[in-house]
Amino acid sequence: MPNFQAQVLVSLRPSVLDPAGEAAKSASNRLGVPGIKKLRIGKSIALEIEAPNESEAKKRLELLADRLLANPVIEDWSLEVKPSL
Repeated sequence: MPNFQAQVLVSLRPSVLDPAGEAAKSASNRLGVPGIKKLRIGKSIALEIEAPNESEAKKRLELLADRLLANPVIEDWSLEVKPSL
């Protein structure tokens, strides 16, 4: 059965406050990196999954992302799937 590599990117919805992002934005200016207008912090999850085909791998990973990896009330997520080399 083939393996697929996937990456799930999770980020706070635009309407949700991001205190960690605001703190990092403020710190960047103090570190001598001016001009940062917006900074939001999210998470990246790398996975490898075994599935009969890419469509099935994507279906399984969408379920995982929606129910486990992201909080659908405050977070959005995106998924990238490709065959393992």
